[in-house]
Parts: sequence; structure tokens; C-alpha cells
Amino acid sequence: MAVIKPILDKIVVQVQKSEKSTEGGIILAGGSKQQPLTAHVIARGPGGLIDGREVKMYINPGDDVLIPKNAGTEFTMNGQEYIIIPQSEVLAIVS
Repeated sequence: MAVIKPILDKIVVQVQKSEKSTEGGIILAGGSKQQPLTAHVIARGPGGLIDGREVKMYINPGDDVLIPKNAGTEFTMNGQEYIIIPQSEVLAIVS
């Protein structure tokens, strides 16, 4: 089984599915607005010098975050879907 180890300021997230449905179980279509996605942080890089400036990592594995809908690069590993994005693209930490 492969292990994900992001480099520099990258984080690996797994998007949390959040379909809205009625009491009867009918799944409702989303509106035309692009809402940010809620994602769970799986792994993070160590930070370091990026483009000549020190980047400190403040997002940790286990955090839930909001990310833009089309952020990062999607990939599949061990049958699971993930997105890898730079820490700077995260909109907020959800607590």
C-alpha cells in the first residue's frame, strides 16, 4: 500500500460528499453558484523555502477545510480519490 508524502507547501485532501436530499431521500441538485467544497486533510508537506520566502505550515492532517470547487489536482490512489493543493489555496479551516 502506497503512502502519500506531499512536498513543500502542498496538502492532500479528501472531499467530503455533501449531497442535499429531502426527507424521502430525493437528492436535490445544487444551485448555479459554485460553493466551496469541504475536505478532510490527509497529509501535508513540511513547508520550507518557496520562491525565496519561508512558508510555515499551519494546516494539519485531521483538519477539515474549505477549498475552491476546481482547486488543485485530482488523483486516485488505493481506490480512494484525493486532491493535492498548495496550502495557500485553502479558504478556511472548519472547526
